[in-house]
Amino acid sequence: MSEHPDKPVRAARRAVRIEPQRLVNFSALDAARSLPTLVTPQLAGLSLPQWLAEHRDDCAARLRVSGALLFRGFQPPAINEFEALLSDFSGQLLHYEYGSTPRTLVDGKVYTSTEYPPELRIPLHNEMCYARQWPMKLALMCVVPAASGGETPIADSRRIHDRMPADIRARFAERGVMYVRNYGAGLDVSWQDSFRTPHRHEVEAFCRAAGIEWQWQGEDGLRTRQVCQGVARHPETGEWVWFNQAHLFHVSNLDPDTRRLLTENVSVEHLPRNALYGDGSVIADEDLDAVRRVLDAEAVCFPWQRGDVLLLDNMLAAHGREAFSGARRVVVGMNQPYALNAG
Repeated sequence: MSEHPDKPVRAARRAVRIEPQRLVNFSALDAARSLPTLVTPQLAGLSLPQWLAEHRDDCAARLRVSGALLFRGFQPPAINEFEALLSDFSGQLLHYEYGSTPRTLVDGKVYTSTEYPPELRIPLHNEMCYARQWPMKLALMCVVPAASGGETPIADSRRIHDRMPADIRARFAERGVMYVRNYGAGLDVSWQDSFRTPHRHEVEAFCRAAGIEWQWQGEDGLRTRQVCQGVARHPETGEWVWFNQAHLFHVSNLDPDTRRLLTENVSVEHLPRNALYGDGSVIADEDLDAVRRVLDAEAVCFPWQRGDVLLLDNMLAAHGREAFSGARRVVVGMNQPYALNAG
């Protein structure tokens, strides 16, 4: 019997931990592919930055398995919230240095997606795999979906590696890829935009640290060469991935008219960009045609919805862009730098 019968008994409050699965649903967007994992809220107005911060470890584990998480239906984050959620997930964001495509800084360290003409398709690729250091994490947020097209196809880099013809895979693995770039003359991004500095000595310091050969051409031209990996092993999962941009840099990536015009007026060594094997030998067009067939066969494509956030493990998942019409605004952030020879 209670010592104080007239005093109401109050049960002690216990903290209730809500499991991630009780607030969101995890499902496969494409039943035939492992990526992306679709993450949708069960509660209207759920904040993605807040939820992701509370369930970071669970999402990181799922990301290592699928390579891509598509968050859909959450309260659309503002640009600064988008930067914060990626920073909270895997560290401070990176500036887009040594870039190969035109982009504009939006806010903080968030950039526009590649600013290519909308009628052009951007093939699948892994971000900055034309270098020896790259971001391990990449996030894209759809602010305004295109009127038509404009999807961001993705593909599993492990499957691409495994499906690549064995002889081609062996050559890329053994020789690597040499990327040759000629900046200036209005044919590609300027070295000032790529290295994000107007100072030659800062470019030289960057190249020296990154193992890039450089040669100044005239008053405002620059040529660089760098030998990088053709395939790579993921530092956390130990899996082999296809990891190069030879198919994008190689002259065969140009449409036939542009290729003919350039090669008739510019010597091979002066092309805006090109890719060779790491030993300097030529990569055959037919080899890269085979590479492109594998990439296209592995692509998973889905239309953007306003407020979508696509989080990628940059080594496990390649991404691209389809042609589009109308307004389209997708912003990008990247972080967690990794160097191939980091040890």
